[in-house]
This record gives sequence, C-alpha cells and structure tokens, in this order.
Amino acid sequence: MLSPEMTEILRSLHTHAGAGFSQSRVRVIGMDHLVVSLAVEGQVTEQLWSSSETGASFEDMQFTLGEGPGPDALLTGHAALEHDLAAVSGDRWPALVLTMAALPIRAVFCLPLAIGGITVGVLTALRASPGHMSGQQMEDALGLTAALALQFLGGSGSRLEEWMDAQPDGELHRAVVHQATGMLSVQLELPLAEALLRLRAYAYSNDRSIVHAAEDVVARRLRLDDDGPESEAAKETRG
Repeated sequence: MLSPEMTEILRSLHTHAGAGFSQSRVRVIGMDHLVVSLAVEGQVTEQLWSSSETGASFEDMQFTLGEGPGPDALLTGHAALEHDLAAVSGDRWPALVLTMAALPIRAVFCLPLAIGGITVGVLTALRASPGHMSGQQMEDALGLTAALALQFLGGSGSRLEEWMDAQPDGELHRAVVHQATGMLSVQLELPLAEALLRLRAYAYSNDRSIVHAAEDVVARRLRLDDDGPESEAAKETRG
C-alpha cells in the first residue's frame, strides 16, 4: 500500500506533471536525489527532470560513459539496485565507479519506467549513505515509476510540455549536446552517432561535463579536429 505522502505526490503529479515534483518530496522514498529520464531510440536516456546538480551530474556521467545502473535498467527492463557502491565489483562499471568517486553518492537505485514489455525511461534514486530501501520506500518508488510510465506512455504531448516547462530554461537538460553533435557531424564529416562518440570521448578524457564541453563546441570555443589543440577558452572553463 502506498504511503499517504506518496499518494499526495501522485495526485500532484497527475495535476501538475513535472511542476509537482520538488526536492522535499524526494525524501518520501528515503533518497537525497532523484532523476527522471526518458528513453531515446530505446538505447540512451534524456534527462527530463532532476532534483539536484548531483543527480544531473550522475546522469551525465552515465550518458557520457554508456554504462551504469541506469543503462542496465533500460536495457534489461529490470531494476538495478546497489545499496552499497563500495561493494560493487570493479569490473561491473569500471569507468563509472572511478569517475563518480567525488560525488556524494553511496547507494543507487534505478527502476525502469515500464508497462508490460515497453520501457519508456528510468527513475534514478540516489543516496549519500549506503543501505537498502525499506519495504515502504520500495513500494512507494514502484508506485511512482508506474505512474510516470503511464503518464509518458498514455499522455498527450501537452504533458511532456509541462515537464519541459519545469526545466529552468524550458529546454531538455542535454539540448546543447544534441546541437553540438550536429555541429561536429558537419565539421568532422562524421555520422551523428560517431560525432556524439567523439564528444563523449573528449568529455571523459578531459574530465569535463559533457554539457559544458558541448557548450564550448556550440560557442565555437572548442573544435575536436583530429590532433587539434584544445582552445584556451575551453581550458579556462574547465572545472
């Protein structure tokens, strides 16, 4: 049975979509950060809403590296639950475990937004301390994923627009990444998939957020030509 607090959240979600979420409501399922992502072409996710910069950073790392509990949940349609990241085998997500070491995250719970055999996204719940979800917290989280899946599968375009309106600038979190990918595709004469791979590789090898790297590409502060030097402007924005 859902808790009264989650029942109220689902009622607000039905009425206000993304605007019905808030950082305080993340605590209902015992988490510190929450991210809602939609599947794009069934392989990667596009962040639709995040309760914090930490959640957004974790999601960007998974996107950049192409590995992690989120991609696993999307691929398999099953929850990826890690109540203690310190106990995760080093060969499971080798790049992600090293890259996210500086983030205040010790437990990750990724649940697919699915109805039947259709998975439309992933709900990622993050906590700064290790430990399992309680039975009530898991039941509430599953109720939330079911409601989100139903909203995205059966909702009209206006419902997605409401989630977009909840974004600070009214755009998808990685809209600039898609723009930069298009520019790189033209500059380097590469297919879009390869251009995105080049951008992801640059972000990872230079320890940069893929969003920040994309902003430099779009602003023409950075080119990713073969063996080309990184611009001074891009160096100054690193961090």
